[in-house]
Amino acid sequence: MKYQSIYHPELFKGQTIIVTGGGSGIGRCTAHELASLGATVAIVGRKVEKLDRVKEEITAVGGRVSCHACDIREESLVRQMMADVIARHGGIDGLVNNAGGQYPSQLKDLSTKGWEAVIRNNLTGGFIVAREAYNQWMATHGGSIVNIIADIWGGMPTMAHTGAARAGMLNFTETAACEWAHSGVRVNAVAPGWIASSGFDTYDAPMQAELRRLKEKVPLGRYGNEAEVSAAIVFLLSPGAAFVTGSCVRVDGGVPNARHTWKPVPTDRSKPFDGFPLATLPECLQ
Repeated sequence: MKYQSIYHPELFKGQTIIVTGGGSGIGRCTAHELASLGATVAIVGRKVEKLDRVKEEITAVGGRVSCHACDIREESLVRQMMADVIARHGGIDGLVNNAGGQYPSQLKDLSTKGWEAVIRNNLTGGFIVAREAYNQWMATHGGSIVNIIADIWGGMPTMAHTGAARAGMLNFTETAACEWAHSGVRVNAVAPGWIASSGFDTYDAPMQAELRRLKEKVPLGRYGNEAEVSAAIVFLLSPGAAFVTGSCVRVDGGVPNARHTWKPVPTDRSKPFDGFPLATLPECLQ
């Protein structure tokens, strides 16, 4: 069954779009949607086995995709990956800077090594990928970059390392939007909140128990899904966002607006957009 996108099926016909972290979660979903809209998708990740599985899924429904194994934290590997994508597909029209990862830890227990590892993965790596996309192609041809950050507003207790990195990525987005505008390059961000994806199952048992409880804190009364994040990404890549740059789209159910003065009102009126037919509920929520 093909992706049930809200967008025109030939929206990205003839375009090549890179999706980092394309082997799972939001990246996998976004790759599927972009391919369903006519794009040739270059999915990037550290584990080629995961990328190959996504490639099989996309090609099974007629999509075009290539796989590129790369650790975005390594500058030389990113440079080579970008050159390989350009050589294979003749250019780059869009970049979804999605790869990242983190683990729960209170600040008092967080090692310098752990802090630096997450900063390098979620901030430095994203910078390297975006810079190489710009320098190797977009500076002379234009393009669109969407950086995936997180719900960083008000701090991220137990996740300070990724909160700092994602906040830095937002500021990078705003700066790059200014510096690269003259080249016809738009740079925006999408900030997912609590999205029920495979990433939930990577956390330890205490964190999974917390995730099951947090739905009560969402004003819309539920978790988001991958397709709802992908829809925001696709809009920012599209011609409809031609005058949008330096912006951040929150996809979080209103969590940052839930103040301590307001008691959450239970609701089931928010109906999810289930555009991704291969989506599955994380095991920890079943």
